[in-house]
Amino acid sequence: MKRLVLTGAAGRLGSYLREPLTTLCDELISTDIADDIGKLYKGEHYVKADLASMDDILGVTEGADMVIHMGAYSDEAPFEELLGPNFIGAYNIWEASHRHGVKRVIYASSIHAVGMHPKTDFIDTTVRHRPDTFYGLAKCFAEDLGSLYWDKHGLESVHMRILSCAQVTSPRALGTWLSYEDLVHLVTRCIDTPSTDFSIVYGVSNNDRAPVDNRQVSFLGYRPKDNAEQFAEQILATAEPTNSQDIGEMCHGGPFASVSLGNSGMANMDIIDDKKKT
Repeated sequence: MKRLVLTGAAGRLGSYLREPLTTLCDELISTDIADDIGKLYKGEHYVKADLASMDDILGVTEGADMVIHMGAYSDEAPFEELLGPNFIGAYNIWEASHRHGVKRVIYASSIHAVGMHPKTDFIDTTVRHRPDTFYGLAKCFAEDLGSLYWDKHGLESVHMRILSCAQVTSPRALGTWLSYEDLVHLVTRCIDTPSTDFSIVYGVSNNDRAPVDNRQVSFLGYRPKDNAEQFAEQILATAEPTNSQDIGEMCHGGPFASVSLGNSGMANMDIIDDKKKT
């Protein structure tokens, strides 16, 4: 690759992708709304840009071979707060990529696009959208946007429905964990697979308790190696009993499935900020 673009470069997941992406291209354009992202890696350039601004996104995507779109507001919030970064931002990425002849968009979708499916259902990549929040609805919108731009313009996309890419701190995460190493592996496969058309893949490690099925997209070559079972004894020893009356315990979306629309789902999760430092 000559040039890759990474949005959301200032975020936690973006911090783990920046260095590996520089090994896959001559130039990595990292972008976010932060003033800077600290020390840059060899071949990396930072451009401050607002996802909700078409002019900004047209600027950063010019000359790109592929776009890795990780940027968004990463929690449930009132619809009006998500409209710019999550909905309009996704449109701007696809439309700018189309105008510039970008080959493929790799998108950080989420389990929350299908979060209201019961956990008793072992879901694959063909299940219907059942968003659990406005945040999940934005992921559904971007997935459908990717499908539309593939059908109308031949713009490829891979939508990574990430389950929980963070340290394992709860029984739910024993199934949903995506390690940072497996995240890098997944994004790499999304980039180097010769042809993807429009595809959806679950971002989850090789967990014994994984609740989702990626067999429909085995052609991507994503073969995760890490397994959250290594944390099971410690996590389960201190876990509270499951509450069958809590919809968050019963659905794939976890705490996002039980919050009222517009209210934070992250507030009910123990997410450790272990962003990689440059």
